[in-house]
Amino acid sequence: MTDGRFTIELFSADEVVPALKVLDAVSDGTVEAGHTASYYYLGKQLALAFATTLPFGLTPIQQNAWLYHGGGLEAMQKLYADFNIINFPAGNTGPQMGGWFKRKIQTPQDLQGLKMRIPGLGGEIMSQLGVNVQVIPGGEIFLALQRGALDAADWIGPYDDRKLGLHDAAPYYYAPGWWEPGATFDALVNRKAWDSLPKNYQAIFKAAAYETNLSMLSEYQRQNQEAIATLKQDGIQLLTFSPEILKAAQTIAEDLYQEKASQNPTFHQIFQQWNQFRSQSNQWLKQNDLPYSQFITR
Repeated sequence: MTDGRFTIELFSADEVVPALKVLDAVSDGTVEAGHTASYYYLGKQLALAFATTLPFGLTPIQQNAWLYHGGGLEAMQKLYADFNIINFPAGNTGPQMGGWFKRKIQTPQDLQGLKMRIPGLGGEIMSQLGVNVQVIPGGEIFLALQRGALDAADWIGPYDDRKLGLHDAAPYYYAPGWWEPGATFDALVNRKAWDSLPKNYQAIFKAAAYETNLSMLSEYQRQNQEAIATLKQDGIQLLTFSPEILKAAQTIAEDLYQEKASQNPTFHQIFQQWNQFRSQSNQWLKQNDLPYSQFITR
């Protein structure tokens, strides 16, 4: 895009700063930019969840519509300004699966005492459903399932899950991943570093982030559809959470949002706008996309 005049030096996670310290490193100028998921930093500001995803939230298409044309990105950039950062959506892993289980789960009662790896707000909801929530790094999931330290685990989706070998540790693979209907990643840029860029380089960076957002989502769509076909060949049982489980989780989620909104004015303000967008978008989804999807997948 610039014939090599504007370059970005890349470092892997943990190479310069710990993987979950990207926001801090960009904020204090240790690095000028970083690529991460905003929901890793809910301890700093719960409302950062809206930049990534929320349980029973927006699909990837809805999320992009909200971010780019529904006021979402403006809200997130205002939020990130408090951290001396400007952010841009830069990737999405697509709709996630509901995790790997060592036994079938048919009712909310079946979740009682289940040892499950599931972080974030999804974990809070599962905890209220009686799950013994565990939070461990992705690289430790396989052995924890295999050795019985876990009864179930959430990771990402067919492509990434199969790479971890999770299909060899648990036989039942559930859908949908209601706690992450589509996770957006962000490119975070230190505000001082951003302001020092020429305007044309700023425009190029924004275009590159936009391209990354589209490309990553498209790539995951292809990879996941191929991986799920392979998992079927592997003999994995693909199951769907019962309406009873989904309804119980959704009820807790909506109550949780009201609770968080009453405690956090910033979360409340963004939730009001986001929730109105979600409601309107879901009506359009119900009117057109859903009937078409149901027909062509019958």
